[in-house]
Amino acid sequence: MPKILIVDDEPGIRFGVRDFLESEGLEVEEAETIASAERAVREGHPDAVVLDHMLPDGTALDFLPRLREIDPTLPVVVLTGHATIDLAVRAVKEGADQFLAKPVELPALLVMVQRLLESQREKRRQVAGRARQARETVDPFTGTSAAIRALAEQARRIVSTSSPVLVEGETGSGKGVLARWLHRNGPRADEPFVDMNCAGLSREFLETELFGHEKGAYTGAVASKQGLLEVAHRGVMFLDEIGDLDPQVQPKLLKVLEEKRFRRLGEVRDRQVDVQLVAASHQNLPQLVQEKKFRGDLYFRISTIPLRMPSLRERPEDIPILARQILQGFASDLGRRGLQLSPEAERALCGYSWPGNVRELRNVLERALLLCGRDVLEPGDLRFEGPGATPLPLETPGAEMHLTLEELEKVHIERVLREMGGRVAEASQRLGIPRSTLYQKIKKFSIGLPRTP
Repeated sequence: MPKILIVDDEPGIRFGVRDFLESEGLEVEEAETIASAERAVREGHPDAVVLDHMLPDGTALDFLPRLREIDPTLPVVVLTGHATIDLAVRAVKEGADQFLAKPVELPALLVMVQRLLESQREKRRQVAGRARQARETVDPFTGTSAAIRALAEQARRIVSTSSPVLVEGETGSGKGVLARWLHRNGPRADEPFVDMNCAGLSREFLETELFGHEKGAYTGAVASKQGLLEVAHRGVMFLDEIGDLDPQVQPKLLKVLEEKRFRRLGEVRDRQVDVQLVAASHQNLPQLVQEKKFRGDLYFRISTIPLRMPSLRERPEDIPILARQILQGFASDLGRRGLQLSPEAERALCGYSWPGNVRELRNVLERALLLCGRDVLEPGDLRFEGPGATPLPLETPGAEMHLTLEELEKVHIERVLREMGGRVAEASQRLGIPRSTLYQKIKKFSIGLPRTP
């Protein structure tokens, strides 16, 4: 419930305003001097102030600068029995939001206060939204690897174009992040960014979502519906997993790209639309074209500018950098400023194959933070439970550079134990060491034995 502070030295006025505002569902606090009003603002944190101009220990003009120091966003309505244009101008210059002459019409005051409260809420939402957007804005080029630097150079060369862009890469590698970067830094940055994942969607759903429909176009179409292409007009349309786009929808999308025209379902006339298409897929689209599962003419149209997101396996040296960046984001959200990875945990991250790429890395770190009460994550806090939960093959370029000789030994023992299903006797034979020695190393490295199937 919003709290309103009424500052007036006349008890009758305070009572009348308070009674009316409380009847309208507002909480009201009273003060009769500047000193008591200042205490109420500092301690009670009201949502708005209704301030009489003349008070026993000063005027509103004296108090407004101090109010602005306490809370620059606090809405203030100044009341006076001696209204002049000069006084109103001076009050607004000092920070008053509104100026009313006495006797005050209470319904008018209520409307004014409600509008100020809504304006304040909207400003706070905007500030919170900008802060959240700044936290959530991810740089797709985080890292120092040659692969990510090459991608950054290619993307910056083509970012000013409005031609279709095809982003290829494995699931979870950051294709959507790159698409948003292209929009944010391109010529259509001030226009809409509309995204849609085509995977697993029926033809009917795809058509009505992309192109919209007219009322009565099919059973259940009780009203006209605007399609996402119209929403994205003059902006960017991001179609993720375009390889799953239904074959009957593909020629309609091609028409949009070539002629900038489309029809809503049930409509007889074409509509004009200007969108830049950014498409993404983890599939081998040329192979789908050969298999007649994807139109060749559409493929050549969407692949005007191809970009490829490298997998984490191709840039292991970027994994610690990405992990630290992700942790910083979690630290802001959770209010835990000291979050970090131990050197051993970073090396454990570098020793995993990451089949889910950056998305899986984020999930592993988030799970670790939620289940671990410490601010420094250790290897034991990291649970690699997805498919392919094996250390990164040491033949992968750069992988072994992150491990000491002792850590290499641990990784190899863990791998062999996993392959042997936790059977120590068989693992010791594979490793060529006595069983007792293997038990000593298991204890030394705190290796958890996999369950024997």
